[in-house]
Amino acid sequence: MTTSEPSTVDTPLKKLVGEKTAKALAGQLDLHTAGDLIYHFPRRYDERGEHTDIRSLDVGEQATVLAQVQRTAVRPMRQRRGNLLEVTVGDGTGGTLTLTFFGNQAWRERELRPGRWGLFAGKVTEFRGRRQLNGPEYVLLGEGGDGEVAASEEIEEFAGALIPVYPAAAAVPTWVIARCVRVVLDTFTPPEDPLPATVRASRNLGGIGPALREIHRPSSKEALYRARHRLKWDEAFAVQLTLVQRKHRAAAYPARPRPAPPGGLLDAFDARLPYELTPGQRDVGVEIAADLATAHPMHRLLQGEVGSGKTVVALRAMLQVVDAGGQAALLAPTEVLAAQHHRGILDLLGPLGRAGELGAAEGATRVELVTGSLGAAARRRALAEVASGAAGIVLGTHALLYEGVDFADLGLVVVDEQHRFGVEQRDALRAKAEQPPHVLVMTATPIPRTVAMTVYGDLETSTLSQLPQGRSPIASHVVPAAEKPAFLDRAWRRLREEVAAGHQAYVVCPRIGDGPASEEEPPPEDDNGRRPPMAVTEVAPLLAEGPLHGLRIGVLHGRLPADEKDAVMRSFAAGDVDVLVATTVVEVGVNVPNATVMIVLDADRFGVSQLHQLRGRVGRGSAAGLCLLVTEAMEGTPARERLDAVASTTDGFKLAELDLEQRREGDVLGATQSGRRSHLRLLSLLRDADLIRDARAEAIALVEEDPELARHPALAASVAALVDEERAEYLEKG
Repeated sequence: MTTSEPSTVDTPLKKLVGEKTAKALAGQLDLHTAGDLIYHFPRRYDERGEHTDIRSLDVGEQATVLAQVQRTAVRPMRQRRGNLLEVTVGDGTGGTLTLTFFGNQAWRERELRPGRWGLFAGKVTEFRGRRQLNGPEYVLLGEGGDGEVAASEEIEEFAGALIPVYPAAAAVPTWVIARCVRVVLDTFTPPEDPLPATVRASRNLGGIGPALREIHRPSSKEALYRARHRLKWDEAFAVQLTLVQRKHRAAAYPARPRPAPPGGLLDAFDARLPYELTPGQRDVGVEIAADLATAHPMHRLLQGEVGSGKTVVALRAMLQVVDAGGQAALLAPTEVLAAQHHRGILDLLGPLGRAGELGAAEGATRVELVTGSLGAAARRRALAEVASGAAGIVLGTHALLYEGVDFADLGLVVVDEQHRFGVEQRDALRAKAEQPPHVLVMTATPIPRTVAMTVYGDLETSTLSQLPQGRSPIASHVVPAAEKPAFLDRAWRRLREEVAAGHQAYVVCPRIGDGPASEEEPPPEDDNGRRPPMAVTEVAPLLAEGPLHGLRIGVLHGRLPADEKDAVMRSFAAGDVDVLVATTVVEVGVNVPNATVMIVLDADRFGVSQLHQLRGRVGRGSAAGLCLLVTEAMEGTPARERLDAVASTTDGFKLAELDLEQRREGDVLGATQSGRRSHLRLLSLLRDADLIRDARAEAIALVEEDPELARHPALAASVAALVDEERAEYLEKG
C-alpha cells in the first residue's frame, strides 16, 4: 500500500493499493479509481456465529460463505499419486459444503481444525448430490473462545461484528477487496453531496461522506441501515430525474394529430368484429385514441397477459391513423411472428385490408409484409406500396429499418415484444417520419409496478388484465424426471392422448443443437458437472423413434431458412403436424388454438417470465391447456422452487415479481443491453417501492422548477455518472 496523500473519486487505484492489486481489480472487476472501489458496495454482511444459508446456493455461482469447520478427512487419490483433503463446513442449519484440496497439504489439515470459523470463497459445484468448492480461497476468523486469530493481515478487515462480503472474482476474493477499501477510506475525501439540502432535510437523509464509510465498515446495524437508505436514494433519484427530464422534454415535441373521423375503416372494422371487445380493450382503446388525437407524440406501453387481446387494440389504433391519412408500422422480433401478424391482421380485416383486389371494401387499405427473406420482385412491389402510401399498414422485422424502406407518412409505430429490440433499432424506425410518430410499445411480459415506474417511467402505461371470452384455463405441473422417471413416461403418454383426441402439442428445448451459439441457443458446455441442455435437433429424432413414434413431428428453430420456418408454422397451424419440437422461437405471438399441451424439457434452464410466455401458447382455443415442466432439479433446490412457483399460479404479475427477485436489478435497467456494469448497486425495484415513489415525487417537483438542474451542478454530475446517456436512452425507450 503506497500513499497517505488525500484521495478523491478520480484517484487511480494503482496510486493507493499498488500496481499488482490495481491491475487485478481492473481486470477482474472493472474497478479503476478510488470512486469505482468506494461505490463497489458489499453484497451482504455476515455476522460471527450466524449462518449463511448454504442450501440456497446455486450450482455454478461464485459464492462466499461464512461457515464453521465440522470435520476433515484425508484419502488417497485414485487416478494419480498423492492425497485428497476433504473438509466439511457447515452453517448451523444442517446445510454443508465439502471443500476439496488436491495434493499433500498436511499444513492445511492442521490449519482447518474442526470448530474454526472462516470465510470460504469459490465456485459451487455438485458431485454425487453433494455441494462442494474445489480448492477454495479462504480466510480464518479465529477460534472464538481464546481470542486466537489467523496469522493474516486480512483479519483486520473483519474486526467488527458485521463482516462485509463483496461481489468478488476468483482472483480477487472478498477479503482482498475489503483490505483495499480500508486503505482507500483512510485517505478518502468524499465528493460534494449531490442531494439538495432541502431533499435531505425533508426525507431525513444523512450526508454522503458518513454513508460511504458506514456501508463498508458499519459501526452498527442501525448505522448500516441509514447508510444504505441514503445511497439507495441517490440511485432512485438519479433514475427518476432522468426519466422525468426526458418526459418533460418529450412533452414539447410536435406531432401530427391523428383523430378518428366517423365512418372510416375503424368503424367498419368494429362493426365486422365477430366478438365483443372486453371492457379493458374498450377502455385502453379510448386512452390510445385520445393520445393519437393530440399534437404531441404518444409514448404508451401496453401490457397484457398472453392472449389478452393486445393485437386487436393495436390494430384499432393503426386503423385510426390510416383513417387520418397516415401509415402505421408494426415491428415484430422474428419473421415467424411478423408473418403470423400479417396473416392474422388480413383475416381480421377481411375486405377492409384488400384495396385494389376483387371484393375489396370501399375505402379499404393494403397490408404489406416486409422481411429480409422477400424475393427481389416481391420486395420491389412491397416497397413501392409502402413509399406511395397505398399500404396503410406495414408489418415486418428489423428489415423495416433498412435503407430503402421509405414511408409516405408514418404516423404510428407499434413495437411488439419490445424487450427483443435495441434502442438504435427503434430510433431508426422513428427517424423514417418527418415529425416524431406516435409510439405504442406492447409486451406480454407482465411488469411489476415499480419496474414500470422505473424502467418505463416516461411512458404512459395501459394494462389489459382480462382474457377474452373463449380462452381456456392452463394447468401446469412439474415432472421430476430424475426422481420419478415414470412421470416422464406418463407425460409422453398424455401428449399422445391429446393428439388422439384431435389436438396438437409443443415440445420445447433450450438449445438448437450442433452449430454456433445464438440468442435462443445457450452454449452447450457446462463445467458444473451438468450435462448439456436438451437440443431440438437431437430430441426430435429420439421422440420420433421412441415415445412419439407414428406421430407427425415438425421442427422449428432460429437457424432454419425463413421460408422453411414459415412452411413449418403453416403446416402446424393447418393441423398437418401433430407435434412441434421447437426452441423459444415459439415464445411470442405463435397462435394455434388447436394446440393443447406443451412439454418443456430442461425447464429449469428457462427464466420464470419465459416459462410463463411459453405456456401461453396452449389453451388458446376452447379445450383446456396443459403445460408440463420437465426437470432434473432436485426437490428443495432454488431451481425446483422456481418451477414449483410457475406451476402454482397463472398470475403473470406474481411471477414477474418472482422473476425480478431472482435477477440482478441491473439487468432490468439495461446493463445487459448496454454491455456495461450495472449502475444500480443497492436499489431493489421490488423491495424499495415506497422509496422509488417518493424519489419520483421529489424529481417531478425539482424538474418543474429547474428542468436542466442548472442550479444543482453536483446533482447533475451525479445523475450523469449513475445514468449515463446510453442507459438513459434505454430507460426512455423501454
